[in-house]
Amino acid sequence: MSKVIYATKDDINDIIASDGVVFVDFFATWCGPCKMLGPTIDKLADLYDGKAKIVKADVDICEEYAVKLGIVSVPTMKIFKNGVLVDTLVGLVPQAKIQMILDSHID
Repeated sequence: MSKVIYATKDDINDIIASDGVVFVDFFATWCGPCKMLGPTIDKLADLYDGKAKIVKADVDICEEYAVKLGIVSVPTMKIFKNGVLVDTLVGLVPQAKIQMILDSHID
């Protein structure tokens, strides 16, 4: 069972503002590269269980928040630590690179 958190427009702000590391994959259901990244996000959720929150946020559902963050391309991944944006990745990024960057933000 996947440990991915699916954000809604009502809870995304609270999820991102929570303590610790929060990795958010901003995606769209109609986006081919986003679909290709899906299995990677599921693997990350398993690998980082208890270390970081792995979140998926559909830009069509969380549109207001995506606009607030200036997301103009999907997939865009944002990493927050204690509610502060610390890193951004754009496009179909390999799992190893995502893990390297995530690891750099986990104490």
